[in-house]
Amino acid sequence: MSTVTANELKTKGISAVEARLKEDEEVIISVRGQDRYVVMDLDKYAKLREYELAMAVQEAKADIEAGRYSTESVAEHMQRVSDV
Repeated sequence: MSTVTANELKTKGISAVEARLKEDEEVIISVRGQDRYVVMDLDKYAKLREYELAMAVQEAKADIEAGRYSTESVAEHMQRVSDV
């Protein structure tokens, strides 16, 4: 994975990122020597979000199958979460 420094981004602009994206799928932006951000193609980001949502659905289904859920009114739910 390629890295672009914040200073390089400031001086060269988005062209610094675009050049790195031609080589790698993601580009890390480093700020003061610390990796802080990742830039990627929007299509890849959309695919990652899709995977994340699919995983959330699988986890919810597993919770239902294992009985880790409750059915309650809004008032009961609010009481339960405010007691925590």
